[in-house]
Amino acid sequence: MDLGLGGRGFLLTGASRGLGLATARALVDDGARVLISSRSPESVDTAVTSLGGAPAAFGIPADLADDAAAERLVAEAGERLGQIDGVLISVGGPAPGTVLSTAEDAWRAGVESVLLGPLRLVRALVPHLGEGAAIAFVLSISVKQPIGHLAISNGLRPGLAMTAKALADELGPRGIRVLGLLPGTIATDRIAEIEAASGDPVKARARTEAGIPLRRVGRPEEFGRIAAFALSPAASYLTGTMIAVDGGMTRAL
Repeated sequence: MDLGLGGRGFLLTGASRGLGLATARALVDDGARVLISSRSPESVDTAVTSLGGAPAAFGIPADLADDAAAERLVAEAGERLGQIDGVLISVGGPAPGTVLSTAEDAWRAGVESVLLGPLRLVRALVPHLGEGAAIAFVLSISVKQPIGHLAISNGLRPGLAMTAKALADELGPRGIRVLGLLPGTIATDRIAEIEAASGDPVKARARTEAGIPLRRVGRPEEFGRIAAFALSPAASYLTGTMIAVDGGMTRAL
């Protein structure tokens, strides 16, 4: 299938590794140009090099929790890409913990990074988007069912998912699509760190896989291909929806 990505420009946040980088690679492989960002300048430079560099890939260090980051990202994307046809908005996972044990400051930091940072970027970006553009939020299966010891994610990501649905209503008349991607357990560095912290990563992986109908964790490139499709013109009638990329792990509809 021709996704129609040739020559189109995309901004991706939190994309120097993991799911964001996998999506950037899928977009570039299909002929798109990307500007990726993350908090670490070194990680951004490494990721851009791995994507082949200019004219297909550019990078800029940025933290969406920074009030000034959104305007700077949009300006850089306009300069580097010429036009912005879509955005993948991904932020790092908030601090772990239970509802009662998590400090109030951690909840406030989560609101800033998970909710307000992405919304600032959308506000800055929308005036530059034309008909056919797409906005995709990388969320989590915590939108549909809680994940143990991730109280902040369980509390905030469903709110961002509903905000995405509201944005789909607001921007639909302009031909701009908005959707969410709900990754389950994908084999990223973050998952490896969580497994290592358990004290027995092999047993932790086996426990996780036993709860997935496909009996394995996902690969980043599997997520990346789905995200690239969702952002592409081939998915032109897809908006206001949440797409679970989880091997069947989610038990809710």
